[in-house]
Amino acid sequence: MTAQPETLYGADDLTHLEGLDAVRKRPGMYIGSTDSRGINHLANEIIDNCTDEGVGGHATRIAITLHSDGSVQVDDDGRGIPTDVHAKSGISGVELVLTRLHAGGKFGGSGYKTSGGLHGVGASAVNALSLRFDVTVKRDGKVHEISFQRGVPGVFDGSGPDAPFTPQPGLRVARRMKRGEPTGTAIRYWYDARYFETGARLDVDAVRTKLRNTAFLVPGVQYSLFDATAEEPATEQFHYPNGLTDMVEFLTPASDKPVSGVLMVTGEGTYKENAADANGVMQSNVVRHAQIEVAFRWGTGYERTVECFTNTIRNMHGGTHRKGFERALVRALTEAIRNARGLLKPKEEPPVLDDLLEGMTAVIHVRVPEPQFTSQTKDELSTAGVARVMQTLVETYLKEWVDGRRTKTEARTVLQKVVDAARVRLTQKQQKDAARRKTALEGASMPAKLVDCRAIGIDRSELFIVEGDSALGTARMARSSEYQALLPIRGKILNVQKASLQQVLDNAECSAIVQVLGAGSGRTFDIGSMRYGRVMIMADADVDGSHIRTLLITLFAKYMRPVIEHGRLFAAMPPLHKVVVKGRNAETLYTYTQQEMENTVSRLERGGRQVQKPVPRFKGLGEMDADELWDTTMNPAERTVRRITIEDAEKAEATLELLMGERVEPRKNWLIEAAGRIDQETIDA
Repeated sequence: MTAQPETLYGADDLTHLEGLDAVRKRPGMYIGSTDSRGINHLANEIIDNCTDEGVGGHATRIAITLHSDGSVQVDDDGRGIPTDVHAKSGISGVELVLTRLHAGGKFGGSGYKTSGGLHGVGASAVNALSLRFDVTVKRDGKVHEISFQRGVPGVFDGSGPDAPFTPQPGLRVARRMKRGEPTGTAIRYWYDARYFETGARLDVDAVRTKLRNTAFLVPGVQYSLFDATAEEPATEQFHYPNGLTDMVEFLTPASDKPVSGVLMVTGEGTYKENAADANGVMQSNVVRHAQIEVAFRWGTGYERTVECFTNTIRNMHGGTHRKGFERALVRALTEAIRNARGLLKPKEEPPVLDDLLEGMTAVIHVRVPEPQFTSQTKDELSTAGVARVMQTLVETYLKEWVDGRRTKTEARTVLQKVVDAARVRLTQKQQKDAARRKTALEGASMPAKLVDCRAIGIDRSELFIVEGDSALGTARMARSSEYQALLPIRGKILNVQKASLQQVLDNAECSAIVQVLGAGSGRTFDIGSMRYGRVMIMADADVDGSHIRTLLITLFAKYMRPVIEHGRLFAAMPPLHKVVVKGRNAETLYTYTQQEMENTVSRLERGGRQVQKPVPRFKGLGEMDADELWDTTMNPAERTVRRITIEDAEKAEATLELLMGERVEPRKNWLIEAAGRIDQETIDA
């Protein structure tokens, strides 16, 4: 066997990436990903730098422009990036922060008390990943300009990233500032698509959400967005003087009725941590100050929304500030429930965190110097001392709120809701355990009206929720008993938009659906335990059928939402008319709307075909024979079905809220507006 030469490994095999090369080599390390989220992160980095000026009281307006050529421009009226020469590096402050990693005014010093940026990487990373990067700084009575091509300073002769470029160091003074002209910084960049995945692009809705969230958190700053890429370019303004209170109201679902007002906790506290001093020497037990803002309220729903921010930066995965908030909730409210008379029954289990968070909308915001995150994208706060500060302030506030003379009634209502949530959770668990079916012969008894299928697995199995006994009779003869199960319901089910979860579980029709699916409901719903692969809503093709579909979709959206999220809820599409063509080439056609029927008949008659008149109209599924129902609605090879999406569910909820909600004025306005659209000749009366 021939000996293989040993591969030598020496100093020449080591690579030292200088300047911005490290960003280009591993962009995902600095901006989180190289898909559309990474492109949005570039914009966020520039916006966050401007926001830090607003937080410090130096800026009141921040404008974002999305140009039609794909570039992004961010302007602020802050102090402007320092333009004087940095003593140690010998270059201007602008060049320093845009071409050197870990450079900026957020490592101590007097630049910022708190800030979203802390690594000194953001703006320079954007520069590194841009074809062209233009900066205009208005400061000290002068307007300074500098441009970069892929991180190299110089001058472009023309507009856009393809203009001729001459490398040239240093800032240029373009002109003197006019009298009354505000200071500030303007940045415009064209990102380099080579560093991102094919098809990745800026998500305008994400930019809009970013600006809206930041405007809530910094009420002293007005943000604007001009999208020149839209079909109808327009400027949107984001300014919320009431801060987090406005944000909680915005995040709360429209159908969620308040159980409490918006509670606001503000304050500050101290904690200790190890930190480097101005000379870079690590010091022990450095005292830090944390400012806390929390706004939250409870509603009648069971969904929870908890948004977390640190120095205006959204922490998608929460962190120590959220942990402190949740610990305070558990300690303060469980103690209050134990001490309150008549809430808990003897030997009854106390509520858990999920019960306390049910129906809550909360926004948590902390301001701390030099926060620690789990990554450069700052998705999770890891500064340990913040948890104790947050817990102390929130726990103190909640105890005063529970015992306060003016607030104890509201607090009692919230505590009762929490206890009710705990009882429903336990009921759901018991129900899910009882209803789960592991085999066809195993598990709890099903409702007597269920016509089950023989299939055990979920690969092919389908559950048809059928309206009425007559439709059930036809469907029983039409179905394939191997994999199609039938569950009849009696007309319109309970309107869950106006009902509590306990009322839903007490309702015979809703309870039967939950029991037959065998996966629970609400927070405890387990899609993996569902007994059928697909759920088909099979209602008549008339107005009543549409109403029943809407009610059922809302039931699933509110209490069995994963069925929709996993694409396993469908609406069957039965025909409305049966067009029979007589003569030599006789055939039968089915149409689904009045217009389609009229067009079909007209087309056939123009072609010399004879159509049976009047055209039969199915007033219900029960009027079809078994063959017709199988061919048009139940045969997987021929039928037309519609997969229900979250958007469909939201529209159904909105429709029910409009037509059957407690607010009269919107319904009245809609009826007046819609009256003019009614074709009186089509009214079946």
